[in-house]
Amino acid sequence: MNVLLIGSGGREHALAWALSKSAQLETLYVAPGNAGIDGLATRVSLDVADHAAVVDFCREKNIGFVVVGPEAPLVAGLVDDLSEAGIRAFGPGKVAAQLEGSKGFTKDLCARFNIPTGAYGRFKDAESASDYVRKMGAPIVVKADGLAAGKGVVVAMTEAEALEAVAACFDGSFGEAGAEVVVEEFLDGEEASFFAICDGETALPLATAQDHKRVFDGDKGPNTGGMGAYSPAPVMTDDLVKRTMNEIIEPTMRGMAEMGCPFKGVFFAGLMITEKGPQLIEYNVRFGDPECQALMMRLESDLLDLLLAAAKGDLAGKTLSWRDETALCVVVAAKGYPGAYEKGTEIRDLDKASADPAVEVFHAGTKADGGRILANGGRVLGVTAAGGTVAEAQAKAYEAVDRIDWPDGFCRRDIGWRAVAREQGEG
Repeated sequence: MNVLLIGSGGREHALAWALSKSAQLETLYVAPGNAGIDGLATRVSLDVADHAAVVDFCREKNIGFVVVGPEAPLVAGLVDDLSEAGIRAFGPGKVAAQLEGSKGFTKDLCARFNIPTGAYGRFKDAESASDYVRKMGAPIVVKADGLAAGKGVVVAMTEAEALEAVAACFDGSFGEAGAEVVVEEFLDGEEASFFAICDGETALPLATAQDHKRVFDGDKGPNTGGMGAYSPAPVMTDDLVKRTMNEIIEPTMRGMAEMGCPFKGVFFAGLMITEKGPQLIEYNVRFGDPECQALMMRLESDLLDLLLAAAKGDLAGKTLSWRDETALCVVVAAKGYPGAYEKGTEIRDLDKASADPAVEVFHAGTKADGGRILANGGRVLGVTAAGGTVAEAQAKAYEAVDRIDWPDGFCRRDIGWRAVAREQGEG
């Protein structure tokens, strides 16, 4: 089968790496991909926002299956247009993708179907949102309603900070994403990421992970798209996994079907594990980044077979096999990220970093320049290692990071700290 993978980040490199192992795969195309994907797939220059061009390419290359990596094409309805053209694709349609495309949509769904989440308000003007902030007090969370590349959320510890975040949304800091604002209750607890794959009627749990959103060690500084992740997340006990499926994932699946927009794709639930149990912070409708890198390192099952089953509605009775190890991903970013950063700096010695068979260096923001690899984004590499314990995976990942010669990059040095503390009996 010829497969087209849409996307260019670390998530897509990890998906390409996993898809390339499938016996069902003939040729894998990636649009647009990145420098790290060379050798795994054929990269193509394709405007993925031009859905007619994507359809034409699929017909020209006899593509049997399209895997859509990022959220923006899903929210824009690429899967609908491919399906209409008779091309099977993995990912939710435009209406179902509102679970990520509109935070207000998700909160309303939670209210309607009794899915545990924080109290909230939806606002289309700064005055009403600010009044709600003053009424509720801090800490409180302010979110741009639409897609904001992981940067439209402010966890405000003071009322002044929350009011500033409201003003930023309505002043256009996040473009159209901030035209509406969701203000919600601050949930206290430990965050975890939970993934389940769904075919519209059956949801199959994948694996747990924990992401590190803040840019600096000790969870300090502004939120980013993610500075590292590991899987599994020890905070997610078997009981919490069952509760998450029963109280959050399955009611969402049933609710979406009842609303006439059955969900096919990946449920990526951002959870807060509170004293009451798991509560939903937000939904994403694609594999996480950098969580995907850790998940793919652990997945033993055929990824292409799994994604096809979800797209066809054939998940019932499927089981998955995972490596009984921890996988840990350290994101190496360009200095200055998530603010302004320089592009075009050279990255050397990547081969030394991946010399250990337990290590994979997944590219995100890179481009090839002859024989050189250049930085071409904010989050540039995802150095991912597998180990028998979290501490072992962490040590291998940082050993690999330290072999890379890139003075213009930086990373957090404490990815996995909660899990390591648990292993050592400190948490």
